[in-house]
Amino acid sequence: MDVEEFRMYCLQKPMVTEEFPFDETTLVFKVMGKMFALTGLDDPEFKVNLKCDPERSIELREQFDSIISGFHMSKKHWNTVTYDGSFSNELFRELIDHSYNLVVNGLPKKLRDQLKEL
Repeated sequence: MDVEEFRMYCLQKPMVTEEFPFDETTLVFKVMGKMFALTGLDDPEFKVNLKCDPERSIELREQFDSIISGFHMSKKHWNTVTYDGSFSNELFRELIDHSYNLVVNGLPKKLRDQLKEL
């Protein structure tokens, strides 16, 4: 997967927007205004910050050298994932989905209900 495939995968999810709220090179994906993924477009390596359950974060970091605590993010709730071929596309998609779902599940019930209607 490359940055464009990642971008398209994120955008196909319900109610997702892409923005550049920090600078012109940090691409951020939000669901209903809440961030679930971001990547630096100027980095030579393809890296993505994804939200993650704290216990699962620890397991992933122990299993993969390419998954570390979130750079410039809460180290407990975010991972930086370097896409270097050390894990499958399926796992990468699963981690994106997990991040998206964590954010959706944290939304107020009214907003979650709007998503269910789509």
